[in-house]
Amino acid sequence: MQQLLTSLFFLISIVYAAEPTDFDYKATLKYSQDAIGNTIGDYILIDSNEQPFVLKRNKPFVLSLVYTSCYYTCPMTTRNLARVIKIAREALGYDSFDVITIGFDTKLDNPKTMRYFANQQGIKDINNWYYLSSDKNTIDALLKDLGFRFYPSPRGYDHIVQASIIDRNGKVYRQIYGEVFDTPLLVEPLKQLILGQSKPNQPFLEGLLSKVRFFCTTYDPNSDNYYFDYSLFIGMFIGAGIILLIILFLIKELKK
Repeated sequence: MQQLLTSLFFLISIVYAAEPTDFDYKATLKYSQDAIGNTIGDYILIDSNEQPFVLKRNKPFVLSLVYTSCYYTCPMTTRNLARVIKIAREALGYDSFDVITIGFDTKLDNPKTMRYFANQQGIKDINNWYYLSSDKNTIDALLKDLGFRFYPSPRGYDHIVQASIIDRNGKVYRQIYGEVFDTPLLVEPLKQLILGQSKPNQPFLEGLLSKVRFFCTTYDPNSDNYYFDYSLFIGMFIGAGIILLIILFLIKELKK
């Protein structure tokens, strides 16, 4: 009898696990892509220390979405994100952008569970990485801005694995997908926002140095890392010197 009940329970579990959900990958992906260019609202969430946190920043940031009761996908995605974030900060500057992880399950995600989740993934003490939660109305409005949908399922929630890159004006600049993704998919858009675009009231010399860093910061696929390519810098310097000499020669000839 006990063996029969065990078998019956096993069969019920299989049927329950196979229960279909409303998740449609193609439609969800399109909804996410359509959000590029959206400006996120002036939301105030709660950080893991139970303090108010204004979501809009004055610099670019990476925003990832998780639910803390997830036992596999969200933890793995977060740990891989941490690896790529480390590479990006070494290349672009440790204070050049923020990272924000938000719990979208408003029934369970709160400052305490977000703090525990961050600690479990080994990211709790990484500077400028914030772990936020909020009420249902705020989260629903934010997810609409980000183009993110999730669907209840027997496993917890079905959702597309998405990290959003937000520019300094609060606009969705790029969407990154996948539990594991190639490093340049995240770093290159950040490089464009941090080094490739002029900041308001930026001094000329600072802007010039940013442009040099933008063109000379190069990805090496063999080491999966970024480095400053001095040969490009030297080539640019020599090229500028040659152009200057040509200009001086032309001015001299014109005077004759």
